[in-house]
Amino acid sequence: METFIILALILAGLLLFMVEVFLIPGISIAGIASAICLLYANYYAFDTLGPMAGSVTLIASVLGCIAIIIWFMRSKTIDKLSLKKTLDYKIDPLKGIRIRIGDRGVTVTRLALIGNADINGHIIQVHSSDGLIDENTPIYVERMIEGTVIVRRFNQ
Repeated sequence: METFIILALILAGLLLFMVEVFLIPGISIAGIASAICLLYANYYAFDTLGPMAGSVTLIASVLGCIAIIIWFMRSKTIDKLSLKKTLDYKIDPLKGIRIRIGDRGVTVTRLALIGNADINGHIIQVHSSDGLIDENTPIYVERMIEGTVIVRRFNQ
C-alpha cells in the first residue's frame, strides 16, 4: 500500500510538473502542487520504507523531472510560443514636412545638442552641430541624416 501511495504521489507530481512546464509556464499552483507531491513522496518513502527505497524514489523523481525538461526542450512547444516577427517599422518625424538643406529658421528652445526649432513654419526636433545654441537664435539646416535634421547657427 505504501508503494502505491508513493507511485501515485510521484505520478501526480510529474503530471503537475508537465502542466507547469507545457501549459502554465511560471510559478503557479500546478508548480507548487507538483513540488509538494514530489517532496512528500520522497519524505514518505524515506520515512516508511527506509533509506534504500527513499534513495530509489529520489532518483526516480529527479530523473522524471529531467526527462520532462528534455522532452520539453526537444518538442516544438518553444517554437510555438516564441515570437518570430521582426519589427522593421521606422517612424518618419519629417513626414509631410518639406525641409531642405539651407532652409532657415529660429530655435524655439535652447539646443543643448538637441532641441526644437521653427523651420518653414514647422516646429521640429533638431540636432546642433555647433554645440550649445540659445533659444531665438537664427539657424540654418546644414544636413539631414535619416530623418534627423542637423542645424548650425546662421551668422548674417
